[in-house]
Amino acid sequence: MADFYQILGVSRDADADTLKRAYRKLARQYHPDVNKEPGAEDKFKEIGKAYEALADPETRARYDQFGEAGLGGAAGMPDMGDMGGFADLFETFFNGFGGQNPQGGRSQRRGPQQGDDLRYDLNVDFKDAIFGQQREIKIPHLETCEVCRGTGAKPGTGPKTCSTCGGSGQVRRATRTPFGNFTQVAECPSCNGAGQIIADPCVACGGNGVKQVRKKLRINIPAGVDTGTKLRVSGEGNVGLKGGPPGDLYVFIKVKNDSKLKRDGVTIYSEIEVSYLQAILGDTVKITTVDGDVNLKIPSGSQPNTTLSLESKGVPRLGNPVARGNHEVLVKVKLPTRITDAERELLEGLASQYSDKNINSSSGLFSKLFGKES
Repeated sequence: MADFYQILGVSRDADADTLKRAYRKLARQYHPDVNKEPGAEDKFKEIGKAYEALADPETRARYDQFGEAGLGGAAGMPDMGDMGGFADLFETFFNGFGGQNPQGGRSQRRGPQQGDDLRYDLNVDFKDAIFGQQREIKIPHLETCEVCRGTGAKPGTGPKTCSTCGGSGQVRRATRTPFGNFTQVAECPSCNGAGQIIADPCVACGGNGVKQVRKKLRINIPAGVDTGTKLRVSGEGNVGLKGGPPGDLYVFIKVKNDSKLKRDGVTIYSEIEVSYLQAILGDTVKITTVDGDVNLKIPSGSQPNTTLSLESKGVPRLGNPVARGNHEVLVKVKLPTRITDAERELLEGLASQYSDKNINSSSGLFSKLFGKES
């Protein structure tokens, strides 16, 4: 499928004004009344479909996340019976032909409207992201006004049919242009396209039918989340206008760093420093993991920068907490910069027992200790 952003020639982070300018330019170029070349009409419809999807923040969010499959058929050519969008397209071309509503926005939909989705950024501790937890958060969102039950009118009253448009929400005006006569269907300026006027608005919500409240929610954070993980809480966005369904809440996770442990996917990384004697002779040392302190065996003859693996001590896979990654430990060997006379005597005695040939055939650790090349 063609990419809507490519069709309009804009970047994926383009703002609403940039989208609108790109749409107007291309629509003027390919409109069937202007461009008679083969394929111009199909191109015009394609441009309209792309703009219709990206101009609405809700459909744009669904498109960005799921592509055209996420629109569910919501995106398409603007209704050519509603010349408001057409007039808006040509408002500069015809020197003010198109009439927007006083707020400069799109025509209001008269029926129930889907509520807006909300975003909440949540900081999670390193270990809580690995093993999961429940968190209580507070979100401000819109809910239906309990006083007027969403009508926007004072209890005991109700909306009245708009006398300007007769309840249609639209007014018509004939306009003559160089391309012929057009009938402009614009949003009614009296009711802003609603078809009804609330003469006595609800005091509690100011006639909006919704009001903002702060709600407590308990969020279940699954094991294995990472920075960038997005959790969807269905129905906890803003309530829809005129009885429309609410939007969803999207919780974006940001995981805090740990001073000792690093994470890459399901793998945990850490470092441990051992003495040269521990590396030569081997030892068992205590290290920190996400499960707490555990004993790690350092094999004798371990070389500097050896990596030892602790299986199933890493991060659970998101959606399958039984399967865990590994914990990789980088072994750093600390060589002394100064030694006592007694230590020097012991080391020199040890070194004297080996010929150059034996040293060269050893594991290489002695050659590093005594400055000989292997």
